[in-house]
Amino acid sequence: MNKEDYLINKLSSNYIGDDGAVIGSKVYSMDAFFEGVHFKREWMSLSQIAQKAMLVNISDAIAMNAKPLYALVTLSLPKDITTEDIDEILLALHGVASKYNCEIIGGDTIAGERLDFSITIISETENALTRKGLEEGYLLAYTGVLGESKKDLNRLFKGEKVADTSRFIAPVLRQEFVEKARSLLSVGMDISDGLYCDTNKLLDYNNLGFTLLVEITEEIGSSGEEYEMLIGFKKENLESIQKIANELNLPLTVYAKVIQNSARFNCVGHHF
Repeated sequence: MNKEDYLINKLSSNYIGDDGAVIGSKVYSMDAFFEGVHFKREWMSLSQIAQKAMLVNISDAIAMNAKPLYALVTLSLPKDITTEDIDEILLALHGVASKYNCEIIGGDTIAGERLDFSITIISETENALTRKGLEEGYLLAYTGVLGESKKDLNRLFKGEKVADTSRFIAPVLRQEFVEKARSLLSVGMDISDGLYCDTNKLLDYNNLGFTLLVEITEEIGSSGEEYEMLIGFKKENLESIQKIANELNLPLTVYAKVIQNSARFNCVGHHF
């Protein structure tokens, strides 16, 4: 068990376990986005860093079929960050937030050794999509095409450049798909730690296992920070879900069937 899982298992709140905590009609979620852990400054512009910091946080709300309302942003600013840099960061944060009709209402700023973000999103939903609700016989699927994020991360480690449109630089969130398919979905989460690890989380949460229907290569399964959707649903809903995906020109891959066993992927953390 890694330290993150150990810590989470030590917490006793019934709200822990999903992308966000659902309390009434509100969803509360928070993610850190730290220099040296999630990004290196030489890889991305300050604007790209700030945009991704906000996107990966809003992704938790989208994954739960919630509309982002408010954001609280804490920034750790190193000494070499100028006031012009701060302006660039804030412009990018507000730009992404406003795209999703989310208002930044406060936060905190501290002096630090690195450029670090910690963002809390308060969102609202009438029908939350959670990780609880898998049953034997259900199908597991993911949206989009996985693998690019890991490929580009490896290129960045080698000192190479990647396109500004790279999924590692600029994740694409699947809000429209989640909203249209919600009534057909039993469970869902965003793929932030890779398909291998996130499938394991979903299965652990429901005390079930799986059998593969298609091969999931290491290149696909261990690619983190994709922010595509991992979904579970009844077999009879597949045709309708596939129709929605087709209408959105969104690839959908059904890769496993849920069964009663203890099968798990070999999951290795992707953060450096």
